[in-house]
Formats: sequence, structure tokens, C-alpha cells
Amino acid sequence: MELNGGSVVAMVGKNCVAIASDLRLGNQALTIATNFEKTFPITDRIIIGLPGLATDVITLKERFRYRVNMYTIKEGREIEPETFAHLVSSTLYERRFGPFFVEPVIAGLTKPSEGSVPFIAGTDLIGCLTLPKDFVVSGTASDKLFGMAESLWEPDLGPEELFETISQTLMNAVDRDAFSGWGAVVHVITPDKVITRTLKGRMD
Repeated sequence: MELNGGSVVAMVGKNCVAIASDLRLGNQALTIATNFEKTFPITDRIIIGLPGLATDVITLKERFRYRVNMYTIKEGREIEPETFAHLVSSTLYERRFGPFFVEPVIAGLTKPSEGSVPFIAGTDLIGCLTLPKDFVVSGTASDKLFGMAESLWEPDLGPEELFETISQTLMNAVDRDAFSGWGAVVHVITPDKVITRTLKGRMD
């Protein structure tokens, strides 16, 4: 889990949700790349963050894309965030005796017709789901992210305030973790669009 480094955090706002990851890919203390995103869009309203072993991140990204496409074809509708969280959980649990070394974080909004309710979830590497109402963290800086998120997060934040809060949480946490950092990417999902911004971080 700590070979390649990296951290992800997701937060709930008022009719919006945000997910952010750092951009470092390392081999323990050796930095290999500084543009390795760990967040991937699943639908227009769902994004998954995959911190962990880089090879498993790429494998799972493609596996989830395939399974979501199959769901869309079979069901004739877009997958909902909670359904996708259970799909992630069962996909990881299938491989529990030789697990993928990834601890996913899921962020999404329900359909506007259902009130655009924000949804976040996290799982461990064998798919045990946790469904918090405020924020979820994962990766090598998770203990620092918990402290920052506890300090900064408030209920009912708008999209801009949520962006500021999640950005400060991630940037300050990864500054204290040698295996994460080198900038970040933040996605804020609102009922009508996804706002994506790239942040510059410390490069040392």
C-alpha cells in the first residue's frame, strides 16, 4: 500500500461533492512521476479515487470502466453512486485471498430528479464499505488528512467553499507526508457540471 505513495480525500457539501488526489508516483522515497492522477470519472456524476499500488490502480480503473459499461447496457440506465460503491466492494471482495492493493474512495451525486444528494464512500483493500456523512480519506497521508479534515470541514458548504476546504486539507496534509504531494487535482461535482482544477504544491 505504501510502495508508490499517494493520497485521496472526498468531502460532502450542499448539493455538491468534492474529491481530490495528489499527483505523485514514487518508488518509496524516489519520485518517478509528478503527473500520476488517482481520480477517474465513472459517469458524469461519479468519480473514483484509487490510492495504492500503481499497477493495481490501472487494472482496477479499466475493470470498473468495463463493469459500469456492462451495467449501462444491461440495465439501460446510468449507474447510481450507491450502486457503484457496492460494485466496487464486490469486485474487491472477489479477490480477497490475493487482493488488489488499493483502497478506493468514491464521490458522487444522485440524479437531479432525486435531489442531487451527495454521496461518498470508502473501502479497504478487500471491499469493506464505509459510508460517512462528512468526509473520507485514503492513502499514505490518511492520518494527516483526518486531522486537517476534522479541523476545516463544515456542513452545507457551497461548491467554492468546498473546493477551498478540500484543497487546504489535502495540500497541508501531503506537506507532512514524504510519499504524497507534488501538486494535486480537485474535482467538484455539482448538479450541472464538474469543476476540475489542478493545484501546484511543494516540489521538494
